[in-house]
Amino acid sequence: MSLLHALVARGSVVLAEHQVPSQRDFSHATQTILSKIPPNDSKLTYAWEQYLFHYISEGGFVYLVMADDAAGRKLPFAFLADLQRKFLELPSSSAAVLSSTPAYGLQGTFSPVIASLMHTYNTAPPQDEIARAQAELNQVKDIMVQNVEQILSRGERIELLVDKTDTMAHQTTAFRRGARTARRQMRWKNSKTIALTVLVVLVLLYLIIAQFCGAALQCRAAFLM
Repeated sequence: MSLLHALVARGSVVLAEHQVPSQRDFSHATQTILSKIPPNDSKLTYAWEQYLFHYISEGGFVYLVMADDAAGRKLPFAFLADLQRKFLELPSSSAAVLSSTPAYGLQGTFSPVIASLMHTYNTAPPQDEIARAQAELNQVKDIMVQNVEQILSRGERIELLVDKTDTMAHQTTAFRRGARTARRQMRWKNSKTIALTVLVVLVLLYLIIAQFCGAALQCRAAFLM
């Protein structure tokens, strides 16, 4: 998938967000980057690992999406423009109401909208929106790409690294657990194979002896007669 995590925030206060199902939680990374966005109206892209964080900051609200770097910039900014438009169409989008909305106060109502929009842009993005985004990108030359490392303090960089390490540790634990299960299943399969082989050998041996000694295996009596 191209778009992985998206949110709408008032400053650094997240009002609603959605993340596609993933083994890795990006909420801490997005929150860290969100805290570094300047309060003035701006558009910018931050690069982190193989991901890009694109955002539009306008009127005190931030519309942010995290995407694979392979998604480029047209699709994410088209998504953000659409997200901004849908957010401003909310009945409760007046400045007076939103200024007092607590963190995640719109999660129940607007998160499904974000999820639906992400699904649309990940599966069948509207070409007219992408074309409009491309035209805006061509006009606005100051939308730069900045590496996240340049805006984070040493402590924040360590926190993100710890998040990544914890995720890798969880994945390693899951892999080891799966490997142990596979080994147990393999041992059980081998045991059944050996038992079946022994049983077949015993049956064959019985059949061979029975040909000479009879079904009751009375070989001695047969020889005496």
